[in-house]
Amino acid sequence: MIAHLRGRLLSKTPNQAIVECAGVGYDVTISVATFSALPSEGTDATLHIHTHVREDQIALFGFSETQEKRLFEKLLTISGIGPKLAITVLSGIDASRLITAIRSGDHATLTRIPGIGKKTAERVVLELKDKLDDLAISIPTITGGPDHGPAGDDALSALVNLGYPRPIAQKAIETAITKDPNAAHDFETLFRAAMAAIR
Repeated sequence: MIAHLRGRLLSKTPNQAIVECAGVGYDVTISVATFSALPSEGTDATLHIHTHVREDQIALFGFSETQEKRLFEKLLTISGIGPKLAITVLSGIDASRLITAIRSGDHATLTRIPGIGKKTAERVVLELKDKLDDLAISIPTITGGPDHGPAGDDALSALVNLGYPRPIAQKAIETAITKDPNAAHDFETLFRAAMAAIR
């Protein structure tokens, strides 16, 4: 089945990308980390694909990094975790933190992820604890970024309260500060610049 796509990125949202290859537009479900790694709409994009086949549908799940795809596929081996929940998990926590939490049996961190209850967290640790040795901790991620001071914290809080996922909000703040380091000291300037970066 489909394992890789390269083509023009027609559109992207935090959980979906449409990639045109040879005149066909493929609808791909993605994580927030992959969304942040994708280029601008209208340019060429590459995605590693997991094709999920059920009786009633074929669904494509795309990843910018092979490591993230492999972690996704390991999550699928656990009873009670389907592809949609696995994508939610990868969008809800930094991948390296997820690996660390599983290896160390940190149930508290795992249960903070949307959709993961206590029993599922226990199953994840039990079944994957010794199966992640081939996954490097250094999966590129965009959460848990550097500390940007009080203005950065306030801007992050404001963006999250507006409904933007935390990783996207953090990425926007980092982009704004990279463009204008002085913005880091003024909440209003930073907030406006971050909003512009998201759009």
